[in-house]
Amino acid sequence: MSRQELRKTFGEDAELYDRVRPTYPHKLYDDLAWLLGNPTRPRVLEIGPGTGQATAPMLKRGWSVKAVELSPDLARVARAKLPGLEVITADFESWELPPEKFDLVFSATAFHWIDPDIRVQKAADALGPGGMLAVISTEHIAGGSHQLFVDFEDCYQRFNPDPPGEGLLPADAIPTDSAEFDASGRFGPVEFRRYEWERRYTTAEYLDLLSSYSGHRALTDEARDRLYGCISARIDAVGGSITKRYLTQLSAANLLNQPLASS
Repeated sequence: MSRQELRKTFGEDAELYDRVRPTYPHKLYDDLAWLLGNPTRPRVLEIGPGTGQATAPMLKRGWSVKAVELSPDLARVARAKLPGLEVITADFESWELPPEKFDLVFSATAFHWIDPDIRVQKAADALGPGGMLAVISTEHIAGGSHQLFVDFEDCYQRFNPDPPGEGLLPADAIPTDSAEFDASGRFGPVEFRRYEWERRYTTAEYLDLLSSYSGHRALTDEARDRLYGCISARIDAVGGSITKRYLTQLSAANLLNQPLASS
């Protein structure tokens, strides 16, 4: 399936997505506020909020958030959870930017689904002078129930026609990458912040989590059932729970104030 097709799968079961997708470390928001200069009420444009996992902490801090969400069902759940949040149902690429300028354009585990030829430049166009683009990425890293994830590789090889290509990497092997910011010519130096954390799941919770991932949703029912049977048998064999270790990375940079050079 193409990137455009895969990114639509998240809205196929919005309630499941809302129930199983984790939130983000509290310190991330402290660091983001510090990088913004601790403004009283920054104007935020969020790209791809899903059902509001990253949105709620910003609203709790009193930040003004406008969100653009591709999926009507994910947007519906976000509105119901977060009364007063303005959610525009649209794809960011074709959505017409409003006249207002934002202090922060923010995207949590969603920016990679946006057309790479458009996303950074359009985000820059949405910002006011000195505004910031902040992109959150999430990686599953080595740690937690490490042997279980090694054992799962056999399940994926047997039942997934497109299995993962390599085992889990330690956090210090995941590189920082400012290339896209740098190549745009629109932003200053990128600041990176990294957060490692773990979450424990029962067998059923872990299978639900997998069902919120685009690659697993794209499998045939037969392949997914067999894959999940293999995975659940291995978790149940060690007591019925699994711990997954995550790396969340914040990449943030301020808009350069000088105009673009004419082509």
